[in-house]
Amino acid sequence: MSGTQRNQLRIGMTVSVVQKRHQRSGELTQGNIARILTNSPNHPHGIKVKLNDGTVGRVKKIHE
Repeated sequence: MSGTQRNQLRIGMTVSVVQKRHQRSGELTQGNIARILTNSPNHPHGIKVKLNDGTVGRVKKIHE
């Protein structure tokens, strides 16, 4: 499941995000959502979230 739809995301979900500085390499960081930062219902590059550890990035994968 990709993270381009805001309604698929909930606080506390485990996701993998790509940080701005890792966009070229595609390196993913895994964590739990603390806050959803994107207000629009969808975004082609992924919804921007803040993880519990403070990392900010766009959701690339949602872990079930």
